Parts: sequence; structure tokens; C-alpha cells
Amino acid sequence: MKIAFATTDGTRVDEHFGRAGLFAVYDLSREGYRLVEMRKFADGIDTAVTGTRDQGSIHDDTVQAKVDRLADCKIIFLTEIGGPSAARLVKKGIMPMKVRTVTSISEELDRLMGTIRNSPPPWLRKALNGSAECGVRNSE
Repeated sequence: MKIAFATTDGTRVDEHFGRAGLFAVYDLSREGYRLVEMRKFADGIDTAVTGTRDQGSIHDDTVQAKVDRLADCKIIFLTEIGGPSAARLVKKGIMPMKVRTVTSISEELDRLMGTIRNSPPPWLRKALNGSAECGVRNSE
């Protein structure tokens, strides 16, 4: 399954979903993980999203386009996400995972691999098998 990380530098989970101009996309299986691509939305902050706040359907369409470009991912790690954006992700079958503090992508991948190998919760088992449950999760 594919997992994305909202990042400014490709090595840390350190960005808000809407602001993120870059997502590191990894392929993850029970055997391990590998970087697939750096999915670029903007240089630096995604001003297409941030610049349309409070503009109704223009902003909604811009956020939806971002969600649609990430639709092949089952989990997205990020520092923050607004409720409407989280709902859009969940509707696409994507689990938003908020990290408590800025953390390295490799640490989050290793932690997730440990969870998968030991005793994955039902929502993660479903994601590994091709579907995800609803809700925003906090990464521990």
C-alpha cells in the first residue's frame, strides 16, 4: 500500500496538509518499504490551497484536487489538518495520521512496520488489504 508524508524536506513529517507543497510517497508491505516518489504540489507552501481560504467553492475545488492526486495512498502522515480536509481524505479511503511533534519519516515508517509485524489494529489491517476505516488517528 502507498503511504504519503507531508514534508518540507523529504526526510521529516513537518507540514500541515493544506500548506504542504511536497509529499514523500512510499510503498509499504509486510516485508518492508521503499520510496516511490516525491509528489510535488508547489515550491514551498502550496499557495493554491492557502491563497484560496475563505473563497468557498474555489478553495473546496483546490483542496479536492490535492486529495484526488493523493487518492492512491492509504495513509497520510501530517502535523495538522482541518476537519473538512480530513473528511475529504476519509471519504477517499485515506487515513490521516497526525504526528504529535515533527518527526523523521524513517522513524514513522519503522514504527508502522513494527505495528504491522506485531499486531496491527483493525483499521490498519483493512488498509493493508485495500480499504481504510474512517477517522483521524494520532501517531504515537
